[in-house]
Amino acid sequence: MQAPHHALIVIDVQSDFCPGGALAVTQGDGIIPQINALMEDFQTVVLTQDWHPENHSSFAENHAGAKPFSTVQMPYGAQTLWPRHCVQGTKGAAFHPALRSDLAHLVIRKGFRPAIDSYSALFENDKTTATGLDGYLRARGITALTLVGLATDFCVAFSALDAAAQGFDVTVLQDACRAIDLDGSLAQQQQAMGAAGVVLA
Repeated sequence: MQAPHHALIVIDVQSDFCPGGALAVTQGDGIIPQINALMEDFQTVVLTQDWHPENHSSFAENHAGAKPFSTVQMPYGAQTLWPRHCVQGTKGAAFHPALRSDLAHLVIRKGFRPAIDSYSALFENDKTTATGLDGYLRARGITALTLVGLATDFCVAFSALDAAAQGFDVTVLQDACRAIDLDGSLAQQQQAMGAAGVVLA
């Protein structure tokens, strides 16, 4: 069993990000057995869940003439436009049925504000709107985080970078993650995480 100050953060293991889903990550469901085993080894387990309204600004269909995976400028910076996914209350937004979500102590929902996307478990994409996870972890005396889930180069990486910037000791277990790798995004984010002191294990 891991020490009490060490938490496991499981990022977005939802049906829409797994094979057959609206924004499927290749072999996204292949990491679930390992994550289930890891959850039993941590005294604090947090799951994050993408939770978008239908009119979310990150959906390409909500921008006239825009295509999925194109980029637009939002007030908070560049935003990749995605296929519609993880809409609140839908089957695609639910945790993958094979995930032992009953082992979670906290579920953080993100991306529910229509005007701003939220990759990170700690902050929305404006880098200032907090999810509340930071306060929860500090109240429990947690100083070290292990991150797993989907996708390595987006929500996992953003979470790892924000957590490192907030002073947590952060490890990303790469074999318990899967990446989208959009235009070289995986290598770019691996480099950024390494430079920020994140351990890529």
